[in-house]
Amino acid sequence: MKTFFRNTTAICLATLVLFSTMSFAINEHYCGGKLVSTAVFAKAKTCGMEMQNAIPEEENNVKNNCCKDLVKLVEGQDDLKLTYSGLEFQQQLFIASFVYSYINLFEGVTKETVPFKDYTPPLIIKDIHVLDNVFLI
Repeated sequence: MKTFFRNTTAICLATLVLFSTMSFAINEHYCGGKLVSTAVFAKAKTCGMEMQNAIPEEENNVKNNCCKDLVKLVEGQDDLKLTYSGLEFQQQLFIASFVYSYINLFEGVTKETVPFKDYTPPLIIKDIHVLDNVFLI
């Protein structure tokens, strides 16, 4: 059970580090102010109205562009190096003693040794219970 909990925690922390450092882009295509398509890691599908806008501006005096592409970039964390130089000596001492006591909290109990396991018990000369007529019920 202890190894299962440890492995599960390690996997969860590894995925947390992976997703916190991963960067990705969200592409959105709007046509006429309405969201038509959204894509992650790829270009968003268009509505097909861009071909009408291919006419040069000189011929078309009014620029009529109803389509718009937006790219939202979600950047991950770049700095994962932790430094303890900003901590005072007392804080470092507290962290070190806390970690030491926490690790020693989960150490296994040593196998109890029985000091008399190699010695034979004394021989019974008389049965004291029968002699005194005292029986355990």
